[in-house]
Amino acid sequence: MAQHAFPDDEAILDLFERLALEAGRAVMAIYATDFAANSKADTSPVTAADHAAEAIILAGLRAALPSVPCVAEEEAAADRVPDIGVGPFILVDPLDGTREFVNRNGDFTVNIALVRERVPVVGVVYAPARGLLYSGRPGAAFATGAPHGSAAGERRPIRVRVPKKPLSIVASRSHLTPNTAAFIDRFAGAETVSVGSSLKFCMLASGEADLYPRFGRTMEWDTAAGDAILRAAGGRMRRADGGPFFYGKRNQADDVDFANPWFVADVGQAVEAFGE
Repeated sequence: MAQHAFPDDEAILDLFERLALEAGRAVMAIYATDFAANSKADTSPVTAADHAAEAIILAGLRAALPSVPCVAEEEAAADRVPDIGVGPFILVDPLDGTREFVNRNGDFTVNIALVRERVPVVGVVYAPARGLLYSGRPGAAFATGAPHGSAAGERRPIRVRVPKKPLSIVASRSHLTPNTAAFIDRFAGAETVSVGSSLKFCMLASGEADLYPRFGRTMEWDTAAGDAILRAAGGRMRRADGGPFFYGKRNQADDVDFANPWFVADVGQAVEAFGE
């Protein structure tokens, strides 16, 4: 797509918010039923809500941005992955936290992100069961009340906080690994909060927590939207070895396409100083 024809970031954010809200309504309609959960080849669960939300999002993206490749979790599971080339592309996780959805604890989200020059720059995370919509674009991040079935409220600017001592660390509710636990143990007296899905990034972005380590398996569609919001709010995302965290990873020697390395997300300041 020619650069002059590409919508600006605010227009893309509006599009992502609209599609996330629409997908969230479909998710909640299924949440209210006695739905079934199946297992994918990697043993992770999948439900009708994953497929319904993805169909809504992809239809809307392809109508509005027909030249922008979209990489979506369920299509990728079915080996339907477009050539992303070197330009912007979109990552979609239609139901991040399917285990939380199945367990009916509310910690699941709809995630959409635009990646440009290998970095997520526009992102939306919608938690329909919580009625919360988080969004971000370069230079600004927002939180919005958005009960499913209702229009979103007015955006409220959010920003990361100065890290507190002891730190507040968020960790995966369903995927806490021994390596992650060992990293957390380095921070004496830290408060650890277990949260599902991309809400962990949003807690950092909105000044509710300081650190999110993940020494375990994730894919790019799991992290891109929350990462975009965190960066827009002044936070940062790094590999566990301290290196930069990039997207669009194909033909990896040691892993499948779009698989992430271990990472540490934080509020953009030297939280390492709080460790032992």
